[in-house]
Amino acid sequence: MQVLLSGTDEFEKALEDLCRRSEFENLREVEESVREILHAVRTRGDAAILDYTERWDGIALNHAEIEVPAEKMDEALASLEKESRECLDLAVGRIRKYHEYQRPSSWQFMDEEGNILGQKVMPLDRVGVYVPGGLAAYPSSVLMNVLPAKVAGVSEIFLATPPGCARTNPAVLAAARLAGVDRVFQIGGAQAIAALAYGTQTIPAVDKIVGPGNLFVTTAKRLLFGRVDIDMIAGPSEVVIVTDGSGVPIHLAADLLAQAEHDEHAVCVLISTSRPFADRVLEELEGLVPQGPWQKIASISIGKNGRVFIVENLGEATELVNRIAPEHLELAVHDPEAVASKIRNAGAIFLGSHSAETLGDYVAGPNHVLPTMGTARFFSPLGVYDFMKRSSIVMISPSGLARLGPIAARMATLEGLHAHAKAIEVRLKG
Repeated sequence: MQVLLSGTDEFEKALEDLCRRSEFENLREVEESVREILHAVRTRGDAAILDYTERWDGIALNHAEIEVPAEKMDEALASLEKESRECLDLAVGRIRKYHEYQRPSSWQFMDEEGNILGQKVMPLDRVGVYVPGGLAAYPSSVLMNVLPAKVAGVSEIFLATPPGCARTNPAVLAAARLAGVDRVFQIGGAQAIAALAYGTQTIPAVDKIVGPGNLFVTTAKRLLFGRVDIDMIAGPSEVVIVTDGSGVPIHLAADLLAQAEHDEHAVCVLISTSRPFADRVLEELEGLVPQGPWQKIASISIGKNGRVFIVENLGEATELVNRIAPEHLELAVHDPEAVASKIRNAGAIFLGSHSAETLGDYVAGPNHVLPTMGTARFFSPLGVYDFMKRSSIVMISPSGLARLGPIAARMATLEGLHAHAKAIEVRLKG
C-alpha cells in the first residue's frame, strides 16, 4: 500500500484521486449493449430472457422454468446444515429487529383555521430484489434487501438470481424463504433488471429494484430509473480505517484484507496519526495476504487502490474522512464516539476496535447496502424508508378557504395561471 505523509504534494494528489473515484464513466462503455438488452426484453419478453440465459449462462430453460417453484425454497431450507440454519435464523432476527425501529408513521395536525394537513405513509406494492451469482453465493444480500421491504409492508417481493445460483446455492433460496420472498425467478444480468422493470409474460413488473450486480446490472438499473425506482448506483466496496495508534495491528490488517478480497477494484484505506503503528499494520497485512484463497484478488486491489495516509492528528483524520465519504468507516481510536460526532459523510460507522466491519456485513443488524464512490455525501444505507412512499393530506375548512384563498389566487395571477386563480374565486363566491 502506498504510504503518504501529510503536507506533501503526493498526499494531496492521492487524496484528490480518491475523492474523484467513480465508475460512472465506465458505465457508459456498456450502455449501448444494455440498451439493446432492454429493448429486446421490452418487446419480446420471456423469449428474450430465454435467449440471453442460454447465450450467457449456458443454460437452456423453457418458459415454465423461468420461475423457481416455491417448494424449491422449502427444499433448500431443509437441506441446510443445522449450524448454517441457526446462523441464518440469528441474522434474520437481528436484521428485522433493527429495521423495525425505522418504520415511519403517518401523521396529521390541525392549524388555527381548522385545516387538516398531514402525510400518509404507505408501502410500495411490489419490489424486485436482484442477487448476483458468479463465484460466490450471497444469502446475506437476500436478507439485507428483502427484510426491510417486509418490515415496510411491501405486498409482493420477487427475487431474481442467475440460474446457476438458483440451482447450486441452496443458501440463497433458503434465505429467500426465511426472509419472506414471494416468487423467485432464475434469470440474471441486465435482462433480469429489464424483466422486473417492464414485466414479461411470466414476470410481473415491479415498482422498485434493489440489490447488487455487475457493470451490466448497474447500467440497466441506471437506465431504467424513472420507469422504476432503484436503490442506488453502487460501485466497488470500500473501507476507511482511522487509528490513533490504539488497537491491535493484525485486527486492522485483517479488516483491510476483508475489503480487498471483494474484487480488484475494492478500496482499502488506513488513516493513522502514528507512522510506526501504520507500519506495524502493513507488516501484518503483508503476512496475511499469502495465507488464503484471497491472495490474487487482494494483492491486486491493495496494490491498485490501497492507501495509507499519515496525518498530524484526529482532527485532520476526520477532515479526510468527510472528503472521502467512504462506504465503511472504522474508528479504531481511544474515544470513537468523540470522533464519530465529527463525521458527516460515511455509509456505516463502526466504533471501536471490536466492531469489525464484517459483523456489519452479516449479523450486527444495520443494513449492509451502503453508498459507495463518495455518494455517502447524499445517499443513506438501504432501509425501511426506501420501500415506502408518502402522500400529502390537505383538507381545507371554510375559514381556511376564506383566509388562504385570496392569497393563493393572487399568487396564481402573479404566475400568469389565471385558471388556477379562477378555481379559488368560484369557491369564494359560494
